[in-house]
Amino acid sequence: MQSKISAFFKPSSLEESSSKLSPNSFFDVSEELQEYPEITVTYKRRTNSIKQCEINSASNCGQRDYEDKFTKPEQAKCSKNLNKKRNYAQLHLEVGQSNFLLHTCKTCGFKYATGDEGDEKVHKTFHKNYTHGIPLKGWRSERIVDTLEKGRVILVQEGDPLAQHNKVQEVVEMMEMELGNGWILHKHCKVYLFISSQRVSGCIVAEPIKKAYRILSSAMGEIRSVSTKEKRRTLQFGGVSLEREIIRRDTVKSPEEESHDGVILCKDEALPAVCGIRAIWVTPSNRRKHIASSLLDSVRKNFCTGSILDRTELAFSQPTSLGKALIWSYTGVSSFLVYTTTDTE
Repeated sequence: MQSKISAFFKPSSLEESSSKLSPNSFFDVSEELQEYPEITVTYKRRTNSIKQCEINSASNCGQRDYEDKFTKPEQAKCSKNLNKKRNYAQLHLEVGQSNFLLHTCKTCGFKYATGDEGDEKVHKTFHKNYTHGIPLKGWRSERIVDTLEKGRVILVQEGDPLAQHNKVQEVVEMMEMELGNGWILHKHCKVYLFISSQRVSGCIVAEPIKKAYRILSSAMGEIRSVSTKEKRRTLQFGGVSLEREIIRRDTVKSPEEESHDGVILCKDEALPAVCGIRAIWVTPSNRRKHIASSLLDSVRKNFCTGSILDRTELAFSQPTSLGKALIWSYTGVSSFLVYTTTDTE
């Protein structure tokens, strides 16, 4: 047992050899080192393939950087455009309304999208032109036939400059919204424009005709008022008594109007006529200001050279309900002259 323990603490061979070495013999170890094998270290150059790979990788990186310089701005622009197009801002709510997409103006009849700045701007311009008249400052070579306190009357006829005919066409398009399309104007017509506040407030289209027909007075629908019921009611307030009387009147149409509702009946005999009023129109904001009467006076004075027509000598084509009221008020008779488009020259 003691031998094993002593053997365990026995110094190793390396310690013994190191102890034998003296300080003088520390540097003389060549003989002992020769006993171990020599290790040789060699250095080799890298092949060109490695360098080529590095060059290729560098060129690829440069190409990627070059492509990124051009692709990144394009991608940025595309993203900006997409952001502009994909604007999902809700401008109005749909709750079952019939005019959700397009709103129709009750005054001018223009259809536009509410909430759209462009549509609302166009509607505002059109609405003002319809209600107040198309802008017209005037022309250097305009033909003024009458000058009034409210404005002036200009005549445009065949042979006048193209700018004047283009302006007349704009006015006719406004008239066609109420009077119908495609029948108002032709090349033989004379157009009278009433200019007020640098806008066209009214227009009359007149034409030469050969014959006209006088309508039957009964065909205009003579209306008789009949009082049917009378009621009296007394209200007492202390010593004061108030009596209220109610009278109801019923309108009765003539038999001729009941059988021919909306139809103008004329006499069979044709009468000679010279001037026919094809269409007459006044802007809504200028109605009941005697503009139509002023236009008719200008037509009577200037349509025939050297003569003034009487009010009853004017013939009218396709009068509407408002037109009939104007004719009655202007001519002072219920049996005025009417004509058809086939009666023209």
